Amino acid sequence: MSSRDRVILFAAEGFGLGRIRFAPGTWGSLWGIPLGWSLGYLDTTWWVRLAVAAAMFVVGVPLCDRAAKLRNTKDPGSVVWDEIAAFPLVYAFVPLSVFVPLNGPRQWTVLIAGFVLFRIFDIWKPPPVRQCDRLTGGFGIMIDDTVAACYAAAFLHLLTRVM
Repeated sequence: MSSRDRVILFAAEGFGLGRIRFAPGTWGSLWGIPLGWSLGYLDTTWWVRLAVAAAMFVVGVPLCDRAAKLRNTKDPGSVVWDEIAAFPLVYAFVPLSVFVPLNGPRQWTVLIAGFVLFRIFDIWKPPPVRQCDRLTGGFGIMIDDTVAACYAAAFLHLLTRVM
């Protein structure tokens, strides 16, 4: 395996978290919390968060495709870039007050709720997430998590409106 392939796997496998054997998608998703919080803390607008998610998606398609080929399987459990890349979308429509300051129970509740909602929709795979999960290659690996993130974003947005 080349050095380039090692770097690809390291990134695609969530900088090591995706290699945890029990629930690698959940472990890898943990990177999404600081990523989403950072984008909010930097006072980014919803469209910047969507642009970051789109950029991570575009990078993720060839990254995950190559990692799947290196792991010799359609959608390796250790590849968690797709989960990480979805989090700017999960938190895209959350108000800035959730991110700054991060010292109250409301802020932590919303960040954790986004994480839990995303994991629920990613594991449950309601339509059309399930149909997207059947697609192949890097695009197939990435798209089901992106659609699950859309569900989580919608529910999280409603939750923050109610709170």
